[in-house]
Amino acid sequence: MANKLRSKDFNKIEIFCNKTISLAMSILKKHYKRNSIKENLDLIKKIRESPKEFINHNVLNAIAMEFYNPDSVKQKPIALNSEEVELNVFGRPLIKSNAYQQMKTAMKLPIVCKAALMPDSHLGYGLPIGGVLATTNTVIPFAIGMDIGCRMSLTIYEATERFFKMHEHKFKQSIKDNTAFGLAKIIGYNQEHEFLDRDVFSETALLKKLKSKAAKQLGSSGSGNHFVEWGIVELKEDEKVGLPAGKYIGLLAHSGSRGFGASIAKFYSDLAKNESMLPHNMRHLGWLDLDKPNGQEYWRSMNLAGDFASACHDQIHKNVAKDLGLKAICKIENHHNFAWKEMVDGKELIVHRKGATPAGKNVLGIIPGSMTDPGFIVKGKGNVASISSASHGAGRKHSRKETVSRNTKSEMRKKLKQKNVSLIGGALDESPFAYKSLEQVMSFQSELVETVGKFIPRIVRMDRDK
Repeated sequence: MANKLRSKDFNKIEIFCNKTISLAMSILKKHYKRNSIKENLDLIKKIRESPKEFINHNVLNAIAMEFYNPDSVKQKPIALNSEEVELNVFGRPLIKSNAYQQMKTAMKLPIVCKAALMPDSHLGYGLPIGGVLATTNTVIPFAIGMDIGCRMSLTIYEATERFFKMHEHKFKQSIKDNTAFGLAKIIGYNQEHEFLDRDVFSETALLKKLKSKAAKQLGSSGSGNHFVEWGIVELKEDEKVGLPAGKYIGLLAHSGSRGFGASIAKFYSDLAKNESMLPHNMRHLGWLDLDKPNGQEYWRSMNLAGDFASACHDQIHKNVAKDLGLKAICKIENHHNFAWKEMVDGKELIVHRKGATPAGKNVLGIIPGSMTDPGFIVKGKGNVASISSASHGAGRKHSRKETVSRNTKSEMRKKLKQKNVSLIGGALDESPFAYKSLEQVMSFQSELVETVGKFIPRIVRMDRDK
């Protein structure tokens, strides 16, 4: 029945605009409720492909207008790449065909010069999670994603495992009292950070409008797979890290630019899509030219969103550790869901990393496991084939829905107990059963990174408090 249509049904036919989806669902529910889901999706595809035919329809004209662009009739669609672009895949046995094919589709864009897939790759929107795409002087907002500048940050403290065990209740309370997760959640006290004092907020109407949102959400974390964790850090001797080999206490966080970055992403993704003359099933991969005002605006806004994500992490680490009297001796952090100007095969290109870790020569980063499995502290090898990239985690093995249908909360609690992990919040769809084996993922990227340490989770805080 039409009233059973969901946003994900539209996503499967490459329709992502929330306004379009909401309008279509409302009209179909009212006027086409006897149709099957397939019949209604086929109807929407037909309207999308030939909107002009439905402009005068007494019911479907509103949907047709969502897809109709009279100016586009005068222009020819952009020609796609006819020749194969270099794609290097790491860990192909771990990557489902739908993610691989999604990457192949993106590589048809005429601006693409080179691509790579990481061993944690799985299906995403626009570009697979774990996809790396290098383009010429252009940026694809949708290939970066909604959570611009999503990042990992690890602070290492001069404290022993014995100290942690003696005061575990205090460590747990520090996370409970000083973190906030999910939509519209904020820290319950005012915070200051130099980020909020920048003049750049006055550069565009959008940034001016978003400054208050940034101030409210500073120091908070997103939902889904975002987390803040206390754990044990095991380090090897490495001059880049600069600490003696041994065990330390660490605070690890994973989060991005919150609603601030999502608003920037949506605005410029819609702009790029509407300006694109790509075939309709690829319109969401529309790009912005960095020599033109819209491209320059997005680039500045994207970098600002990345800086906001970094500021949030600064505050998370500061807030959580402030009552414990710990001395920070090292910090390791890295972005993903971002684009960089980098030299690739002798040319400056725009490298999009959608859920992939920068792994330039001697660049440090963190690749986390699940809520129970250790993460890896790594040092990049600058591998040309991977466009100096590595995985950003273990990668999902099962979708959220599939994970919930396969496993139980009782099984998750048992797993947490076996691994000696205390969980605050969290949900079954983010359980360890949802993810690939990080050990296996790492075995496919020995040419990309060197392991210099591990992070073993002990207290994990996520969204969805119980």
